[in-house]
Amino acid sequence: MITLDEAKAYLRVDSNFEDALIASLTVSAEALCANVARLSKDEWDAVAAYTDGDEIPTIRGQEKTGSEILQMCEILHVSALYALSYMYEHREEADHHDLVLTLRNLLFAVREGVV
Repeated sequence: MITLDEAKAYLRVDSNFEDALIASLTVSAEALCANVARLSKDEWDAVAAYTDGDEIPTIRGQEKTGSEILQMCEILHVSALYALSYMYEHREEADHHDLVLTLRNLLFAVREGVV
């Protein structure tokens, strides 16, 4: 969902020195968001890859509309960027409990199937 270039731009990192760290944190951030949102890896990938007009993926056995999938994608994208930035900025003293609580709030609509 998040490319390395997008992650570096969001984090305002200009050098290539931390590319491996940022790539690793991106994978962790996406996995954490998928877990908090209660999405399987396949569901996460389907939402992330969806573009308007594609076949609409089924999420947790529920049929969704294209606009709902696009809205989910936006919510997941912002949440993953937040998690990435938190883990990057607080890599020495991260409070993962606080991070998960914040992600639960950000991902509430996806977690509860409202979107």
